Amino acid sequence: MLQKTTLVFLKELKKNNTKEWFDTNRKKYESAKADFAVLTNAVIQALGKKDPFIASLQAKDCTFRINRDVRFSKNKDPYKTNMGMYLSRGGKKSVFSGYYFHVEPGGHSFIGGGLYMPEPDVIKKVRQEIDYNWKEFNKIISQKKFKATYGTLQREEGMVLSREPKGYEKDNPAIEYIKLKSWVATAPVTDQLLTSDQLVKEIVDTFVTLHPMIAFLNHALEE
Repeated sequence: MLQKTTLVFLKELKKNNTKEWFDTNRKKYESAKADFAVLTNAVIQALGKKDPFIASLQAKDCTFRINRDVRFSKNKDPYKTNMGMYLSRGGKKSVFSGYYFHVEPGGHSFIGGGLYMPEPDVIKKVRQEIDYNWKEFNKIISQKKFKATYGTLQREEGMVLSREPKGYEKDNPAIEYIKLKSWVATAPVTDQLLTSDQLVKEIVDTFVTLHPMIAFLNHALEE
């Protein structure tokens, strides 16, 4: 579970996203950061029993800086108003797919994972894997528990091609997934769950449901 003070900090930061306010409240940030690290390590320990590639990770390998890169963004707010963990083989900068937990009070938190906007060579490998092993991939994303938890894969703007990529036919049974540029599934999380003693279990159970897809995607990148 997360401490209520962590959520209060994120809410206050959203209203006061300035360096001056942050510097004044730095101790609150350090406390929230430490709280999130404890949660991350607990998830790693539990998920590592199912996915051995995760077991050796530490929170520092999987969490992100709160400072935003504003160089190429119209939004010049200096700080993120969320916290996230990305559990992937080799850590958060790895090319491999992984599990993601996003904390953002106000109904914007979610559990999910997969591959988000990977490099072109990675996209090519995944498309080929889905094409060659469509029955296996379709079975994974069609499983009753997967659909009940995640619905289907995300198709937000910029995440899917408008037409089939070069080398693939329109009538390919896997074409709607071959057209994707990201393979991501997400499930919403309520604010109430964030401070519940069931949070770690819920995160891990939801990640375990995603594990077959993560393994499938990573198999494509191993070759």
